[in-house]
Amino acid sequence: MPKDSPLNSLGLPKRPQDTRVVVAMSGGVDSSVVAAMLAEEGYDVVGVTLQLYDHGAALAKKGACCAGQDIHDARRVAEAMGFPHYVLDYENTFREAVIDEFADAYLAGATPVPCIRCNERVKFKDLLETAKDLEADCMATGHYIQRKMGMHGPELHCAADANRDQSYFLFSTTPEQLAFLRFPLGHLASKAETRALAAKYGLAVADKPDSQDICFVPNGNYAAVIEKLRPGAADPGEIVDLEGNVLGQHRGVIHYTIGQRRGLGIGGLGDPLYVVKLDPETRRVIVGPKEALSTRIIPVREINWLGDAPFESQPEWHVSVKVRSTRPPREAILRPISATEAEVELLSPEEGVSPGQACVFYETGGSRILGGGWIWKGR
Repeated sequence: MPKDSPLNSLGLPKRPQDTRVVVAMSGGVDSSVVAAMLAEEGYDVVGVTLQLYDHGAALAKKGACCAGQDIHDARRVAEAMGFPHYVLDYENTFREAVIDEFADAYLAGATPVPCIRCNERVKFKDLLETAKDLEADCMATGHYIQRKMGMHGPELHCAADANRDQSYFLFSTTPEQLAFLRFPLGHLASKAETRALAAKYGLAVADKPDSQDICFVPNGNYAAVIEKLRPGAADPGEIVDLEGNVLGQHRGVIHYTIGQRRGLGIGGLGDPLYVVKLDPETRRVIVGPKEALSTRIIPVREINWLGDAPFESQPEWHVSVKVRSTRPPREAILRPISATEAEVELLSPEEGVSPGQACVFYETGGSRILGGGWIWKGR
């Protein structure tokens, strides 16, 4: 069709039936609704589900792989809506790109966010290339985030529903990936709307519960998974205060996170104590008062920048940042050191900032995501 054709609902100058869309289908309600919605609109939909992890094998349990139910659910949606569906075995890629780093980061005393690495290294890299190999015009996902066209091209914006917003997990999406990606649910006001759409399309997953855990950490038991991946990771050691005085014994550094207060086993010592640092090399858990958790300066690296002007084009950027997915953005000054490294100064201190977490940059007072990077220990 000519270039001046009206744009379809995915922003492409083609009729829906002439537009091939690969939908990344997890088997959950969100991606299922995306696939069904686009199929009903007449798009040439191809569903793809990644087999990333076999829970049963990972935890040395008998029985079927838990991920098998999700694959079955995705396939049922494809059959009901009449579009092809493929399952791709990405277990090796996922283990190398996500799980191994997750285990090593935990052992190094960091608090990793594997969902970001999965988006960055698997879904928006390998799967996106597979979509292009399938001659797709774009790839759609069920993420709650918005893609809007700006003066300089597509921009990433927070979801309309702040409670469902997944921008923290998608900051590493590059401009090139953003050109190819679509997020049809980002404008919805609530998850209830998504479930209503699932019911409208008659999808069996309409009432399927949301997954709460990291996919390869069922029941949230990080330590059990890491112990299996890295034998010896739960070796005991000392709990010490900021001066190095021994206060007690711990059962393995992997059982503790920065900011943790409960379950330390050193009660009755006066004011509450919190985990302020983990030192895997000496197998020490360092504790201190709450004020020792306050951080104002955060070193950040591996930065992905989504602003219009080059990152290093000015000495500082006034932004808002999130240092954990569950916390609201805080005003900050972002000072570039190189194209991929910066120092973030929080205008008001934040507690429990941990290496391994992401620091995501937002336009102050707006919904646009300007990028982000990974918090590290600094020099």
